[in-house]
Amino acid sequence: MSAAAPGALRGPGLGLLLAGAGSIAFSGKAIIVKLAYRHGVDAVTLIMYRMLFALPLFLALAWWAGRGKPALTRRDLFAVAGLGFSGYYLASYLDFAGLQYISASLERLILYLNPTLVLLLGVLFFGQRVRPRQLLALAISYAGVLLVFGHELEFSGAHAGLGAALVFGSAVSYAVYLAASGNEVKRLGALRLTGWATSVACGLCIAQFLLLRPLSAAVVAPEVLWLSLLNATLCTFAPVLMVMLAIERVGATVTAQTGMIGPVSTLLLGVLILGEPFNAWIAAGTMAVLAGVWLLAHSR
Repeated sequence: MSAAAPGALRGPGLGLLLAGAGSIAFSGKAIIVKLAYRHGVDAVTLIMYRMLFALPLFLALAWWAGRGKPALTRRDLFAVAGLGFSGYYLASYLDFAGLQYISASLERLILYLNPTLVLLLGVLFFGQRVRPRQLLALAISYAGVLLVFGHELEFSGAHAGLGAALVFGSAVSYAVYLAASGNEVKRLGALRLTGWATSVACGLCIAQFLLLRPLSAAVVAPEVLWLSLLNATLCTFAPVLMVMLAIERVGATVTAQTGMIGPVSTLLLGVLILGEPFNAWIAAGTMAVLAGVWLLAHSR
């Protein structure tokens, strides 16, 4: 038994560990953003700092993943620019903006609807057919979100609807990225595409700040800088690598299923760190969303 343990950690065991850690780390982004908002910073400035700190890391990733490979063609450049805008710039900005108005737990549940949105995009634009089991999965998932949202109205107030709409827009934007990136992933590879697309998004977020805010707005509390650095490294760059390495070891399906611990970890961290409420309604809604996404994954 003892001799098998190291091998397990090098193979599937390590893959599961990476998938779980990546999901938890990525889910922690919402907690860090909510903590930063307590220091009076706005979404434009906060996302600028996150992307400013992340930019060198993703440029290095793009270079490393592209070693010995052909240079990007004009077609690749346009594709990377479009995917970076949709999947990382617009999705990230809408997510940060929405977190000003809703709890971290509801944000994570809405974002976790992403597989259902990819399915809906496939139906609308690619002629994909929906099976009855998939319809049931959609109904369960969205019923769970509505259940938590109903409680959110009491906790976050009248702006909860705006916050939920912004985060849902973020989920739609990222679903567009996932649905449109298939061919480019095959051409460039997942790490190279992620490195370049995220670098594009970093540049757009920095440019957005320079266009919309005076330079004096960059003067923020030291806590915001440290939180943004943590967000860029632990909750942005590290999860990308961990999830990609997990997919190599255990496959995309197992990695996605392991990612179900993400919403649960956000819920627990929100209660422990942010003091967000937790009751039977929130627990039931969370379980419904997880059950719906699990059912959708197993219906394919």
